[in-house]
Amino acid sequence: MSNEQHNEDFKASIQKALNDQVMRGALSRFADAYPTARKNAYQGVDIEALRNEIACAKAKNGENLDQLIKLFTENATKRGAKVYFAKTAEDANRYIANLAIEKKVKKIVKSKSMASEEIHLNDHLKKAGLIVNETDLGEWIIQLAGQKPSHMVMPAIHLSKEQVAGYFSKELKSDIPPDIPLMVQKARAELRTKFIEADMGISGANFAVAETGTIATVTNEGNARLTTTLPRVHVALVGIEKVIKDFKEAANIIKALPKSATGQLITSYVTMVTGVTPTEVDGQVQDKELHIVLMDNGRSDMLKDPKFKQAWQCIRCASCLNVCPAYQMVGGHVYGHIYAGGIGAILTFFFNDPTDAEKPQNLCLGCGRCTEVCPGKIPIPDLILEMRRRMAEKKGIGLIPKAIFNVVANRKLMHSLLRVASVGQLPLTGGKPFIRHLPFFFSELTKERSLPAVAPKPFRDIAKEREKKNRGKKKRVNFYAGCLIDFCYPHIGTAVYDVLEQAGCEVYFPWEQACCGAPAKYMGDRDSQIRLAKQNVAAMEEGNPDYIVSACPTCTVALLEDVVEVLKDDPAWHDRAKKVAAKVRDFSALAEELGVKAPGKKKSLKGKFTYHDSCHYRRHLHLSDVPRKLLTEVAGMELVEMKDSDQCCGMAGSYLVKFPEISAPILQKKLDNIAATGSELVCVDCPGCVMQISGGLDKRRSSVKIRHTAEVLAEALRKG
Repeated sequence: MSNEQHNEDFKASIQKALNDQVMRGALSRFADAYPTARKNAYQGVDIEALRNEIACAKAKNGENLDQLIKLFTENATKRGAKVYFAKTAEDANRYIANLAIEKKVKKIVKSKSMASEEIHLNDHLKKAGLIVNETDLGEWIIQLAGQKPSHMVMPAIHLSKEQVAGYFSKELKSDIPPDIPLMVQKARAELRTKFIEADMGISGANFAVAETGTIATVTNEGNARLTTTLPRVHVALVGIEKVIKDFKEAANIIKALPKSATGQLITSYVTMVTGVTPTEVDGQVQDKELHIVLMDNGRSDMLKDPKFKQAWQCIRCASCLNVCPAYQMVGGHVYGHIYAGGIGAILTFFFNDPTDAEKPQNLCLGCGRCTEVCPGKIPIPDLILEMRRRMAEKKGIGLIPKAIFNVVANRKLMHSLLRVASVGQLPLTGGKPFIRHLPFFFSELTKERSLPAVAPKPFRDIAKEREKKNRGKKKRVNFYAGCLIDFCYPHIGTAVYDVLEQAGCEVYFPWEQACCGAPAKYMGDRDSQIRLAKQNVAAMEEGNPDYIVSACPTCTVALLEDVVEVLKDDPAWHDRAKKVAAKVRDFSALAEELGVKAPGKKKSLKGKFTYHDSCHYRRHLHLSDVPRKLLTEVAGMELVEMKDSDQCCGMAGSYLVKFPEISAPILQKKLDNIAATGSELVCVDCPGCVMQISGGLDKRRSSVKIRHTAEVLAEALRKG
C-alpha cells in the first residue's frame, strides 16, 4: 500500500470514529466521570509520594532485570512451576501451542492478557486447531464482535448495551434484550460451561514477584480465578517488565492500579498464584501444571534505550487514556494498534513493527494530561516527540514540511512573505480581523473556527517606533514575541510593553529573533530546530538584558528548555543557550516578580471572567495560579472557574492543520464550558489558545471576548 493510500485510509478511519455517536457518547461519559472518581478514590493518599515510589521502583527493577528474572525463575521453579523465557512473539506462540498439543488440549479459556493480544496468540492457537474462548466479560464481547480491545482495562468501553445485546443474541441464538444484569447472567451461564470443559487456562499477570515466584492478577470479575484454577494446565504469559522485587512494591501497585484505572478504591479480586496447586482431573485430585512464559518481544530493547526506558514504569492502568482528549474523540481502534493511546504508540514502537506506531502517534496533542495522572510518571508526550524525531531522521518529514521549515528558518524570507500575506489576504478577510471561510480543500480549517488575519503592521515595526522613547528605566528586558504576537496579535505585544514599562523596565525587541522552533520540534525536524535555536540565542543575547520575557508559554518552554537540549552537542552554543535560558521569564510570572500593581487605591476593573489554562503553561511552567492572582488582585475582576479549565482547546500547534476534524470537537467542548460560566470574558496566557478560542467564538457569533492576561493588566494599570 502506498503512503498516500495509507494516509487516506487513516483519515477515513478518523472520520468513521468521529461519526460513531455511540462510541463518542460512551467515551465522553466515562471521561467526564473519571476525574472526580479518581480524586475520591485517592482521598487521604499522598498521590505524589505513591507515584514517586512506583516510578523509582520500576526504574530500579529495570536496572536489575537480569537478577530479578533469575530470582523469579528460581523461586517459581522451586514451587513446581515451569518457567520459559520467550525472546520473541514467535517463541511465545510456538511454546504455548506446542504445549497445548503435547498435553492433548482441545479447549482453552483465557483471562487478563493484553500480552496475548500483542502477539496475536488466539489466531496462532486457532490455526493449530484449538478452541479458544475469552472469559473476561469485556474481552468475550470483543471476541464475539470480531474486534480488538479499544482500551487496556475496559476493552469494550466503546460499545453500547444495545450493540452488546446484538452480539449476545447472535452467539446464543436467542433474542437477548439490552438489559445489563440479564446479559451478565447470560454470559455467566455460557462461560461457566467453557470453564468446566477447558483443558488449559491462559492468563496474564499484573505483576510477578521475584522474591517468591508469585504471579498476580487484579480484576473485577472472578473469571481470572476460574481460568487459573479449574483447567489442568495453567499458562501465564507475562511481559518481563511485570517482574518486580517484592511484596512492598506489589502493595503500591495494588494501591494505585484500581484508583488510576477506573477510580475504584480497590478491585473485587486480587489473585496470587505461587507455584502449583491441586486440581481435579477425571475425578482425581492432582497437581495442575503451571507454565510461566516470561516474554521479551522488544522489551529489553526499550529498557536499554536511554530515552524510552522510562516507558518501563508503565503499570498498564490506562489512566493516560482516561484523560486523553484525542482518545475521547476517536477511541483506541484509531488511536492505537494493539495498545491504545500515546503509551500504546510507544509500546507498539518496540513490541510490534515500528511502522504500526507511525499513524497513531500523530494523534497525540502533546497536552500532557497523561503524564499528570500516570502512576509511573512517564513523560508520554516527550517520548512521542522522540519517536517522531527518529521516524523523521529515518524517513524524512516530507518535501512540503521541509520546504516550509526552510522558509521559517530564513527570518528575512519568512517575514517578507508574511508582510505580503497581510495585503494578499484582503479578498478573504474583507479588512476584518478574521478569515471566516477558506476555499476548496482548505475549507475544513474554517469549518468550526475562524482563523486570524495577518496584522497590517507587525509588532516588530510597532516596537521599533516605541523603543525610541524607551530610555532611563532600571531593568532591561528583551521581549521574545513569537510568530503569533509579532504578525497576528501585535496588540498583545503592546500590552506587554505597557505593563513592564510601568514596572520600571526598558523593553526591547531583538530584531533577529525568529520562530521558536516548536513547529519543527513537533514534526521531528531536528535540523531546523537547531538552526532556529542558534538564531534565537544570538538574538536574545543582544544588549545583555536582565530578563528575557515571552507572552507565549510554548515559546517560553522553547527558550527555557528546548534551546538548551538541542544545542547540547555543541559546547560553545550550549553554554550560550544555558545563559539565555537562565534569564527567561513568562510574562505573568515576571509581572508578579516585579510587583506589578495598579497605582490607584481602588481595584480598577470590574466584571466576571473565566480562565483557560494552556497546556504548556500549566504542565511545563506550572504557573496556573499566577495569572489568576494578577487578574483578581491587581485587575480586580471576579473569577468564575470553568469546567475542565485545564483541558486542551485543540490548538496544539499544527494539530488543527493536521487533524482539524479532531481539533474542532475538542474546541467545541471548550467553548461550551466557557459559555456555561456566564462570563463575558475568557482570559488566557497563550496566543495559540487565543487563536483557537477566539476563532471558535467568532464562528459562533458569541458575545464572549477573549483577552491575554497582559491586555487586561495593561487596561487595569491605565485605569488604576
